[in-house]
Amino acid sequence: MLNYLKHLDVDFSWGDVDTKTCLPVFLTLLFFVLFWFTTQSPSLKSFFHKKTKHAHVSFFFFSKVFGFFCFGVFPLLFCLFFIPSMSFCDYGLIFIPKTALFSFFWILLLSIIVVPLAFYSAKKDKNLKNYPQIRANVWTKKTLFISLLGWFLYLLGYEFLFRGVLFFPLVSSIGVWPSIFINISLYSATHIPKGLDETLGAIPLGIVLCVLTLYSGTIWIAFFVHLAMAWTNNLTSLKYNTNITFQKNGRQQK
Repeated sequence: MLNYLKHLDVDFSWGDVDTKTCLPVFLTLLFFVLFWFTTQSPSLKSFFHKKTKHAHVSFFFFSKVFGFFCFGVFPLLFCLFFIPSMSFCDYGLIFIPKTALFSFFWILLLSIIVVPLAFYSAKKDKNLKNYPQIRANVWTKKTLFISLLGWFLYLLGYEFLFRGVLFFPLVSSIGVWPSIFINISLYSATHIPKGLDETLGAIPLGIVLCVLTLYSGTIWIAFFVHLAMAWTNNLTSLKYNTNITFQKNGRQQK
C-alpha cells in the first residue's frame, strides 16, 4: 500500500494560495459553529434568566455582541497573522472615494427593493413567532435602542466575515466565480435555521452582494442593505406583535 502511494502524483505542499483559500473557509465554519451552539445553549439562556434582571434584553445583546466578535474580530485577527500579505484594508473595511458614489447608488436602489419586501414579510404570523428577537412583553426607548444597536454590531461582523474575510482572500487566490460559489454556499447554509425561504433567498442575494462588493472594493453595500432589512423587520414586527406593548416613558420589563 505504501509503495502504491509513493507512485501517486499528488502534491501535498502548502503555499500562500492554499492559506488564502482554506483558512477563511475554516474560520467561517469554526466561528459560526462556536456562535451558534453558544447562543443556542439552554444552560446559557437559563443563566441569563436566573442572574440578570432583564433577561430577554441582556441575552439578546450578549448574542449580538458575541456574534460581532465571532464573525468580525476573531477571524480577522487570525487572517492578519497567518496571511501577512494582506492588510486590514484588503478585507473591504475601508472607505474608497472612487467607489463611494457607486456604493451609495446601490445601497439606495437595493434598499428601495428589499425594505418593502421585509416590511411585508415581517407582518406574517410565522415571522412574528420569532421577531422581534427580544421577547420582552414591554418595550421602552432603551429596549428599542439596544435592539437596533445589537443588530448594527452583529451585521457589521456578519457581513465583514462573508463579504470580507471569506471573499477577498479567495478572489486573489482562486478567482472570482469559485470564490462567489463558495461564499454563497456557506452564506445560504447559515440561513437554514431560519427556514427554507431565507435559505433559498440568500443564494441570489448573496451573488448580487458578492459582485457589488467586488466592484466597490468594500463591504458597505452588503452591510447597509442587510441592516436596512433587519431594522425594517425589527420595527415592523415590534409594531404588529400583539404580545408586545411599547412605553415611551417606562422601565424595561421581562
